[in-house]
Amino acid sequence: MGESLPLSMVLFLGTAFIARRCCRLHRHQQRLRCVDTPYGQPPDSLKEAFSLAPDQVETLRSNYMSTSCSVSYKNTGGLQITGGHGSRLIDVHGNEYLDTRNNVAHCGHGHPEIVEAITYQMKLLNTNSRYLHPNASLLAKKLVNLFPPSNRGDDDSLTKVFFVNSGSEANDLALRLARAYNKTHHKELRVHTKQQAKQCIITIDHAYHGHTLATIDVSPYKHHQGTELTECPAYVKRVPYPDVYRGVHSNCKDEIEATAKYSSYVEDACREITSNGDSVTAFLMEGGMSVAGVILPPKSYISRCIRAVRNAGGLYIADEVQTGFGRLGKCMWAFEYSSDDTHVDDDKVVPDIVTVGKPFGNGLPLAAVITTPKVTSAFESLGVEYFNTFAASPVCCAAGLSMLHVLSKYELQKNALVVGNLLKRLFSDVKARHGWIGDIRGSGLFLGIELVRNQLTLEPATEETSFVCSALKEKYKVLTSIDGYHENVIVVKPPMVFTEEDAVEFVTCFEKCLIDLPSIDQLHQLGKTPTSWWRTSRLCDMLRFGGSYFCQPLRPSITVERGQICCKLTSFSMDCKSICASFSASPPSTVFANNSSTTADPLFIFLAAAKSASDSS
Repeated sequence: MGESLPLSMVLFLGTAFIARRCCRLHRHQQRLRCVDTPYGQPPDSLKEAFSLAPDQVETLRSNYMSTSCSVSYKNTGGLQITGGHGSRLIDVHGNEYLDTRNNVAHCGHGHPEIVEAITYQMKLLNTNSRYLHPNASLLAKKLVNLFPPSNRGDDDSLTKVFFVNSGSEANDLALRLARAYNKTHHKELRVHTKQQAKQCIITIDHAYHGHTLATIDVSPYKHHQGTELTECPAYVKRVPYPDVYRGVHSNCKDEIEATAKYSSYVEDACREITSNGDSVTAFLMEGGMSVAGVILPPKSYISRCIRAVRNAGGLYIADEVQTGFGRLGKCMWAFEYSSDDTHVDDDKVVPDIVTVGKPFGNGLPLAAVITTPKVTSAFESLGVEYFNTFAASPVCCAAGLSMLHVLSKYELQKNALVVGNLLKRLFSDVKARHGWIGDIRGSGLFLGIELVRNQLTLEPATEETSFVCSALKEKYKVLTSIDGYHENVIVVKPPMVFTEEDAVEFVTCFEKCLIDLPSIDQLHQLGKTPTSWWRTSRLCDMLRFGGSYFCQPLRPSITVERGQICCKLTSFSMDCKSICASFSASPPSTVFANNSSTTADPLFIFLAAAKSASDSS
């Protein structure tokens, strides 16, 4: 046997090991941007709110808020989130969830440096934006410095900032600025006809730009929902979104052909608008389309489109609300992503107007419009003052300054690229082992995983995607979101502090859900689940894991009384036989839940189908 180490050496090595572990833990906590749990008791003004039980919170919301204000995961019971740190969210019961969907807390939930900046400024002052304040002035400068210069000159560089409160407000103002520019610079296009010439906007199908009247008009995604608006108004020209996987030109041999075909719709729209005596006011596009299912355009698509738009006298508005501030890893802004660096093209990467929102304040309401001197001059020449009470408030601007500081200090754009590449490799491995993944697309921490039932026919796996999303939340405590025209794309856009360990955990749980997928016949019984998690989506709270079904947190306790099937919302977990034992052979016509009658409740139709399947087996 070898000689034993002296006690002093053992103590030295042990101390060094512990110190190293502590340093690694400290660095890991810094990476996750953890904060201490709130200390002490809430102030008197919040004690009543903090004392409400979860069912009271849900009841108050139901009684006093519109059901149109959707709640995520309504099918498995809306989450009541009360805390968060880094890439994790914590619910009222203390459950910790991995957050893969929150691009609002850009630098992570509860980042200590951002919390410190907000708290410091709040103690000093928070007021309206009519006063001079260093936070707003400096933030405008730092924001402008993030954009590339224009080769077309200073008058076309993005050097002017309007602060607003949200992405919707930003896009609304962007449209207003574009109309002002069109009105003052293209009077020669106003031909005298019987009808007044229209200021036309070109938008992308399935795009979403906000909830104001102006932005709803140019958001075809909303036109597919409900009956408030069913199509774009006459002044809005809609073109197909450039989806190279399952779009109208998905059979192209390469990106060059796809660019030519998809951009031709914008070119044709410009010709049609001008030939009718109308004017092309703007081409509005998300650099990365989120609700469309994470669509990044093919190479040079944007540059070719804006060349046609500018030749027709219009402006290019880049909506960076979802994708800005380094989320794609490769670049700071999504409009830069698909540019072709092999040739010089003055129009290819610098928009006339850019809008930013969601992540700008790391959770506080802060957004902005960044535009050029020529556009601001046109707007100013109309003599209308622009005042926004809460935009550029000292506290919100403190949040913005701190967010940019943290983004740079911890190299979160680089982290997005590294972790995003790892996620794509891990998902590719899963795709090779399972047939459910049709496409893995995106960049950095803006990824889309499209699920299909057949990799050749591309049949959308809509119900399966809903199952995976619900199962990730219920069984593995992982939060995800669903988007895409067929609602079959898992969208990955987590806080930028998402780590490689988070990535491995996420994909491991994701693969387990694919293995857990029930048969296609059972999923058809569940029906299609909309992204808003409404109505039939709650059927997915009865999913089979290891021979048992679960449903939480609002779970029906089912009994048969006087020939009627009755339901009380309580907690339960029972296997398939226990569920089926609560039913008669024929499907129920009427059920009672909390003393209210519901006819042909789809939950019971599903359970009846489960009973039938069990009996046949």
